[in-house]
Amino acid sequence: MKIEILGTGCSKCKKTKEVIEKVLKNEGVEAEVVKIEDIEKILNYGVMITPGVVVDGEVKLVGKVPDEKDIKKWIS
Repeated sequence: MKIEILGTGCSKCKKTKEVIEKVLKNEGVEAEVVKIEDIEKILNYGVMITPGVVVDGEVKLVGKVPDEKDIKKWIS
């Protein structure tokens, strides 16, 4: 599983990465977590507001920090 966090480094983007890594650890799920800061790559996903979360190539969330329940759904 590959999880991409789209964002240029704002506080919400950093929080998104923290929350995702915490849930992965608590659930015992291994995933590659990648931070994408390149604006062109972010726009290629159609994301205009960060943070964005992409799981295995599918955009799951745009413009807010994900809820732990949402993350659990994405990784199950």
